[in-house]
Amino acid sequence: MSTKQGIIKGSKKERQLDFWGKLYFPEIFKGMWFSFKHIFKPTVTIQYPEEKPVLGPEFRGRPVLVQENGKERCVACGLCARACPPLAISMQGAEMEDDQKERYPETFEIDMLRCIFCGYCEEVCPEEAIVMSPDYEINFSSREDAVYGKDRLVIDKAQLKPRLDFLAERRNKNFGEVYNFNEDNNIHTLRNREE
Repeated sequence: MSTKQGIIKGSKKERQLDFWGKLYFPEIFKGMWFSFKHIFKPTVTIQYPEEKPVLGPEFRGRPVLVQENGKERCVACGLCARACPPLAISMQGAEMEDDQKERYPETFEIDMLRCIFCGYCEEVCPEEAIVMSPDYEINFSSREDAVYGKDRLVIDKAQLKPRLDFLAERRNKNFGEVYNFNEDNNIHTLRNREE
């Protein structure tokens, strides 16, 4: 007769238990001793919401739009909306009157009930206009309240500095070096943000 492991009862491979092994008490005491040792170790539990966790710049919270010098960086290219797996982002672009080449999002909405905080929108954005913020506490009273418009998405660049610095460190070092780009033809994707 074979057991579930495929070992035939009475064979040499079957584990033979001695008297103490059949009682199971030594194993129970080992488990209790292990638990007792950990009672006196310092705890790592955070008493949330009284204590807030310290999150680094690599944390991906809710996506926001970066505002620089009083206007959004977004040029309404639509890459973030196309890259979004749950289709949470929708926008409508418009032309600026004073600049023929510059566009801006007339409407920009993110459905936070759909957003999965994957960060794809941040990765594909050529302007670093949409980034993942450190905000993680999001509450809604209705489904309509979960749709964030530009009024709740636009945040000043100074507040997002740790995340923008984190992204700058991980940017491709060969960008613009290996290939010979002409910056005059494409001012949006090759603009030097440090100047």
